Amino acid sequence: MTFTRRRFLTISAAAAAMAIPQRTAARSARAVWRGVALGAPASVVLAGITRAEARPVLAALEDALHRLEGIFSLYRDQSAISRLNRDGFLHAPPPEMLEVLSLAGALHDGSDGAFDPTVQPLWQTLAHGGDTSVARKAIGWGGVHFGTRRIRFSRSGMALTLNGIAQGYITDEIAALLKREGFRNVLVDIGEIAACGHNARDTPWQAGISGIDGQVLHRVALSDRALATSAPEGTVLEGGQGHILNPAGTAPRQGLVSVSASSAVLADGLSTALCLLDRKAGHRLVDQFGSARIEVMA
Repeated sequence: MTFTRRRFLTISAAAAAMAIPQRTAARSARAVWRGVALGAPASVVLAGITRAEARPVLAALEDALHRLEGIFSLYRDQSAISRLNRDGFLHAPPPEMLEVLSLAGALHDGSDGAFDPTVQPLWQTLAHGGDTSVARKAIGWGGVHFGTRRIRFSRSGMALTLNGIAQGYITDEIAALLKREGFRNVLVDIGEIAACGHNARDTPWQAGISGIDGQVLHRVALSDRALATSAPEGTVLEGGQGHILNPAGTAPRQGLVSVSASSAVLADGLSTALCLLDRKAGHRLVDQFGSARIEVMA
């Protein structure tokens, strides 16, 4: 399996993620946090605040990421999603997981089944080798039953991946945390982009969406809005298969999709789903979510 960049996004700002506090502070001061979220590099830069001043905020950020990875990360054996995939059920599921599953269900229905988190068995088979016909029999969103008491699969061999939507959810959660800590002008990149308020020049945040070759395809001004970009060849499996899979077995219809919306979780899910749809079906799906807009579909 060959890993290339999953996301193709260039931020036209001083740092990958930046937050500017309301209170007066030296413009030159800044505190930097770097880490990993769902297996991908992540970074936050707090401008106008020293490292010492930012220590409580950064500690809260790390705690939040640790908690959310404990729900959504397939890289952690004891995460909620890993336990669900292993056991076929999960008692007392976290409300965050139920929220993401609800949106995943809406995207599945709106895309006529193209967006389907139950493709995880097929992804694993393509990544590590195995019988794809067996993996395909385990796919089917209708076999996922969830509520506040438990989540369960209706047949053996099923598994979920929420990587096409959970990074957006985590991005929203970190942006909300920073706002609660007193930061009103925030740009967060935790796999997807959430922009609140304005940049240091009191203008909307600027993002440039670039293709695999690095060429900027489109520039977007963001204020109180999120942006997500997906590309099937961002991760390449054995045999050159892109990582965004259609449960029907058909190839992706788009090479790169970027969507802006009122939340990063919605933008993330839509950008993933649209990779599997033709233009007409893609626009029809986006029209179901009033705040969303296609920025690039190529």
